[in-house]
Amino acid sequence: MKTTVKGSEQHRMIVVPYRPYMRAFIITVLLLSTIAAVGGSFYLGNYLGTNEQRDAIAERDQLRVAVSEKTAILEKLDQQVANLKLGAEVDRKAGEEVRAELTSLKRQVAELEQDITFYRSLMHPTADSKGLTIGSLNILSANAPRHYEYKLVVQQLVTEHRVLRGHVEFTIVGREGDSVRRLSLKDISNKVSTKRIPLRFKYFQRIEGELVLPTGFEPERIELKAMSTGRNGATVEKKFGWLVQET
Repeated sequence: MKTTVKGSEQHRMIVVPYRPYMRAFIITVLLLSTIAAVGGSFYLGNYLGTNEQRDAIAERDQLRVAVSEKTAILEKLDQQVANLKLGAEVDRKAGEEVRAELTSLKRQVAELEQDITFYRSLMHPTADSKGLTIGSLNILSANAPRHYEYKLVVQQLVTEHRVLRGHVEFTIVGREGDSVRRLSLKDISNKVSTKRIPLRFKYFQRIEGELVLPTGFEPERIELKAMSTGRNGATVEKKFGWLVQET
């Protein structure tokens, strides 16, 4: 006969043998497994981090090498550019010096040719150019504004040269405002003290010095008048336009 017990639900009971060492073993296994997992994760992370760091260092070193190589190339190119600029500057200066020397040589040749012509005409005058003659006149720019150098040559063209005496008048004609003004050389040159510049020479005489034009005066021409005294006295007049040569 079965006895029925009413009330709360009854669970089925299982009887297992009591093994206290097994429980300690399981706990130890679980603990060791956990430690192994944590240690593995740590070493795995450390390994991966070490590899990434090593790769980063290697890449950094490669970049440093590349930067060093590019820097060396840039320095070489900069040096080449500097050399080219220096060479161009040297070539430019050399060209300027050659041109300046060529200009100087041309000027010297022209002066020599002029001197040759001068002495040839002096020693062998033509029939229509004998007697007292106004030769060359040069006006050159000086180092200061309105300052000029003048070089005048008065010569005697004869077959038999004797000492010639006389004088020459040097006048600059120009405008000052609306008025025409005439300036004697003695008024603008500290080397000339009289209006009539004395002449005394056998072959030729050079009259040289510096003149200073007053402010507001604009020169237009130079009028020269040379006179010789004595039995064969003569008067020669000549006009030159105001032409300044650069020195």
